Amino acid sequence: MFDNVFGVHESAMKLRQDRLGLLSENLVNAETPNYKAKDIDFRKAMNASLSNSGVSLEQTHGSHMKHRRLSSIGGAELVYRNPMNPAADGNTVEAHYEQSEFGKETARYMATVQFIENRIGGIRRAFRGE
Repeated sequence: MFDNVFGVHESAMKLRQDRLGLLSENLVNAETPNYKAKDIDFRKAMNASLSNSGVSLEQTHGSHMKHRRLSSIGGAELVYRNPMNPAADGNTVEAHYEQSEFGKETARYMATVQFIENRIGGIRRAFRGE
């Protein structure tokens, strides 16, 4: 009865958490030479999540932080950004873009959390007979 009570929102929340993690890693490494800005295509990742296919993330340099596998939430293909203004040191992070994307993704994450909270509240009211 409650197997799919949150619909796609459970997978969406997990993917949004992973995307926020990637965006924050990009911001942290904005000054790291040869660091490549990473992201996931949310739409493709959701489709993969819903079809239960999985792709693991790959560490491109020994000093980069390790990602947890996105395949545990359905899979996501890691993509590398091509910067509008490439840095001389090979870093592809554009901090203003990453900050903008982080803000937008945070708002989407909060909307997903709000939906799930409302759904839980509805279930509680139903149990109480309200």
